[in-house]
Amino acid sequence: MTRISSRPLVGMLATLLLTGTAALGAGTAHATTPAAKTKPKAVDFAGTVALSNCSGSLIKLPNSGDNDPALVMSNGHCLETGMPGPGQVITDQPSSRTFTLLKSDASSAGTLRATKVAYSTMTDTDVTLYELNQTYAQIKQRYRIDALNLSSDHPTTGTPIKVVSGYWKKIYSCNVDGFVHELHEADWTWKDSLRYTPSCNTIGGTSGSPVIDANTGKVVAINNTGNENGEQCTMNNPCEVDENGQVTVRQGINYAEETYGIGKCFAPGNKLDLSLPDCALPQPAGDDTYARR
Repeated sequence: MTRISSRPLVGMLATLLLTGTAALGAGTAHATTPAAKTKPKAVDFAGTVALSNCSGSLIKLPNSGDNDPALVMSNGHCLETGMPGPGQVITDQPSSRTFTLLKSDASSAGTLRATKVAYSTMTDTDVTLYELNQTYAQIKQRYRIDALNLSSDHPTTGTPIKVVSGYWKKIYSCNVDGFVHELHEADWTWKDSLRYTPSCNTIGGTSGSPVIDANTGKVVAINNTGNENGEQCTMNNPCEVDENGQVTVRQGINYAEETYGIGKCFAPGNKLDLSLPDCALPQPAGDDTYARR
């Protein structure tokens, strides 16, 4: 939560955390990016959004169509009604929240508006997905802005990344340092979190920023928290917990939640369907599908 919960969110949630989201998953051992000489993609602000207290992005899932209702992604801890509690999952909640859509130079292209919160949680990951009142095609026609594409692949260690904050209009550059079995912050736990190398020194208000693979230009994670004071597992001071329960504190290091599994939870038409066989996102209370996983 970085900033939820791990970093203060500027605005409504005074000291929230930074930002992040990711499809739950695997463990800490992932392949390292090969040293192939790939020309980096130009990464700018086009397709990112600014919220009242956080950052976010206009995203397109791997199976999204141009005429589907568009989606905006930010952190769970950036939800306008307050941070979801541990184990809480929110779906299909009406919302009229607005977002400032940015151009490549970080100037405003216009205002987007949500019709509902399609999905929001801070359990295992830290994400809110808003459904908008316009399709991707309508946004493209009106604002000349394309949505950012969500990668369907697990990120790899060593990959050069950009954390693009629409709130601060700032881009942080670093690499994927590794992956965390569990990241604990106050009462929340996230799984398979992505750790940055030190140069991505994100701050409050960057919560919800898309983490973009500089080689492919696709979103691989969502920025969400960082250890500010060296405390262990407290608010704004997440700690790493490995498979054996060993706790590690890395003061000044920041994290994101992976997003590669999100598309597996949406049916054609950008319709949330948590019953899909490959969907690993937590289910709302009362649905034991997730509990059986």
